[in-house]
Amino acid sequence: MDHCPCGSGKTYHQCCRQYHDGKAAPTAEALMRSRYSAYVLRNGAYLHRSWHSSTRPNRKGLLQLPPTEWLGLEIVRTEQGGGQDAQGLVEFIARYREGGQTGQLHEASRFVKEGGRWYYVDGDH
Repeated sequence: MDHCPCGSGKTYHQCCRQYHDGKAAPTAEALMRSRYSAYVLRNGAYLHRSWHSSTRPNRKGLLQLPPTEWLGLEIVRTEQGGGQDAQGLVEFIARYREGGQTGQLHEASRFVKEGGRWYYVDGDH
């Protein structure tokens, strides 16, 4: 895979693959991008691992993702979420096609850092 699905401009191997393979994402935005790439690649196991235990859905549901074609990710803004922060917010727009219809998911996602790892908590649409 040449370009990373998250739109960083790097290759998948230089970008999100390292997080999918187990390395901790250094920022909330890096985790957000890696989660988007996981949706594109239908990597439900990573989505499950990177979701905070307090809000994490059933693993089976994440392993059976719907056949969505993800078309692109735009980061709108970030608040905190850096290496020294314990929480962060990433607002994004993810465009998709499903069942012949196109749409977008616009969400402000909340993240927390625990034990040196960032986790997705929840978001407002």
